[in-house]
Amino acid sequence: MMNNPIFNALANNTPFGNMQNFLNQFNQFKKTFSGDPQQTINEMLKNGQINQSQLDQAKQMADQIQSMMK
Repeated sequence: MMNNPIFNALANNTPFGNMQNFLNQFNQFKKTFSGDPQQTINEMLKNGQINQSQLDQAKQMADQIQSMMK
């Protein structure tokens, strides 16, 4: 499975550091991702790579980031 900086940060419970570093990591991930994101998330939940709490945290963080970018 592909390296994902967002889930890695959640799994390691570490801060993203500065926003520019996070955005660079996200853009790199976005360039290399292929497939259906929802299907990928469902597979990660199913095989135990992430749990529902981690997914909920990621969604909450995404909402916060999205609101900052408006």
